[in-house]
Amino acid sequence: MPGISKKAKDMPASPIRKLVPFAETAKKAGKKIYHLNIGQPDIETPAEMLDAIRKSDIKVLEYSHSAGFESYRLKLAAYYKGFQINISASDIIITTGGSEAIAFAMMTCFNPGDEIIIPEPFYANYNGFSCAADLVVKPVRSYIETGFALPPISEFEKLITPKTKGIMICNPGNPTGYLYTREELDLLVVLVKKYDLFLLSDEVYREFCYDGKPYVSVMHLEGIDQNVILLDSISKRYSACGARIGALISKNKEVMNAAMKFAQARLSPPTFGQIGGEAALNTPASYFEKVKTEYTNRRDFVIEALNKMEGVFCPKPSGAFYCIARLPIDDADTFCQWLLEKFEYQQHTVMLAPATGFYATPGAGLDEVRIAYVLNLTDLKQAMLCLEEALKVYPGKTVLKTETVGVSK
Repeated sequence: MPGISKKAKDMPASPIRKLVPFAETAKKAGKKIYHLNIGQPDIETPAEMLDAIRKSDIKVLEYSHSAGFESYRLKLAAYYKGFQINISASDIIITTGGSEAIAFAMMTCFNPGDEIIIPEPFYANYNGFSCAADLVVKPVRSYIETGFALPPISEFEKLITPKTKGIMICNPGNPTGYLYTREELDLLVVLVKKYDLFLLSDEVYREFCYDGKPYVSVMHLEGIDQNVILLDSISKRYSACGARIGALISKNKEVMNAAMKFAQARLSPPTFGQIGGEAALNTPASYFEKVKTEYTNRRDFVIEALNKMEGVFCPKPSGAFYCIARLPIDDADTFCQWLLEKFEYQQHTVMLAPATGFYATPGAGLDEVRIAYVLNLTDLKQAMLCLEEALKVYPGKTVLKTETVGVSK
């Protein structure tokens, strides 16, 4: 029997989805599972979006333009201008989800063996897309004690070699919820200019910035227009993960022309997703105000509940709808599987994502989990109760470790 490729063998499993078989078995055994492992919001998708899809009068479901509907790209350009991001429709390629935008960017901007620096922990699929594009990820470590703030620029510079071609960030961040400041991003500009690097930025959570803190896009930064690639998706913004619509955005015409060849090779993005995405741009501001208030309340409850648990520490995120918590456990992968296989509290348990899968550094995140606070408050209260009870009886419980940077709860 022929063997599979090295690339297939090296492709990492998703830390978010790899425990699904254990969850399915637990459900068959009658357990109720609170899914905090995946960023699937329970917020209703805007009616404007769903109504447009339902009312579409399509007689033949044709291919669309490889760059996406022009009408959609024109409206998207206007949407971005509302965030002081001044681009034109020609600077946008509509993609099949934000995932394809990341893949296109990596294949367009990098050669096999090139290196990309990414602050860790980072969205696990960056590892997968880098593997598919034959890139080498050079992680630069951020720490829970500082709330996962941008690592010192000196730490980035230590990693730069002749093969370094870019830096990638997520802002607001998945999995940490950290929101980069203008001052932090300006420090990256210095590096980008000095070494002429690409700066890829995943900004799908821009609508979810809390506590009055501002969203700063890489497209707000001065003097690096030709270096910047913005990656976007409608999945979280409109609670429309199944629409599979994203965008690759850059003012660099050479990048866009090259990326267009990849877009042509996959023919076109989903028609119904584009119809919905275009209509979703008519969603009233009141929708986002309500959603933002809901997520703020969920965040505040979860962070307070976590930090009240013995031996647990979780910094308060300023964006997205994730947090990483440090738990008094020996191994996050073992613990998360144990929650599904061996634990129940009143026939309930909780599904978490082990943070190990969000690090590229071996051994990092062993005592950390990512929590997506995407459930309603009633369910979140039950989920936190389950977690608290689980930590009391987990056989691999440890004493909370003291790191080099001390932070009080």
